[in-house]
Amino acid sequence: MRQRAGQAPVLRADAARNRDRILRVAREQLAAGDDSLQFNALARLAGVGVGTIYRHFPNRHALVEALSVERFQELVGQARAAVAAEDALAGLHSLLRFALDRALDDPGFAAVLESADDAEAQTSQMKSEIDRSITELLDRARLAGVLRSGLEADDVRRLLCGVEHAVRSGDSDPRRRELYLGVLLEGLRPTR
Repeated sequence: MRQRAGQAPVLRADAARNRDRILRVAREQLAAGDDSLQFNALARLAGVGVGTIYRHFPNRHALVEALSVERFQELVGQARAAVAAEDALAGLHSLLRFALDRALDDPGFAAVLESADDAEAQTSQMKSEIDRSITELLDRARLAGVLRSGLEADDVRRLLCGVEHAVRSGDSDPRRRELYLGVLLEGLRPTR
């Protein structure tokens, strides 16, 4: 495995195939409703040794993070679209609704989104880009006078995680999702 400065390691062809096979099997397990992601079972199903899995993914969180890359790419795209919106608050609302929907659909993605520690530099970079987009939206909304002062991107992410937790801890009624998100969005407005 070679590593270029500032980039992810370049894998040998056989190692890349093994990594892809492990991810494919893990996705199949998740789609079948098994979210345990037991490394021994994954190794057996992927036809590799358990040590091979640990070489690519030192722990379950690293595996879940690798499985979340596409979700993060979608979120980055949505963040860019939100920044391009003429109405910053509407863009922020759209971004938060999108992020909440993805987090509720994919608990692994939600865990990686909430985590302060990333296994891969790519995940950290995508999170930073999302935070920069949120910061730009917050700044524009504040300038327009439609957002309370003192909120930062990290605050918004934490609040959204709180909404996600509240929805999950209930009966997952879609109306609660909208109700709780509406409360969050109303709370972002300046105090009267």
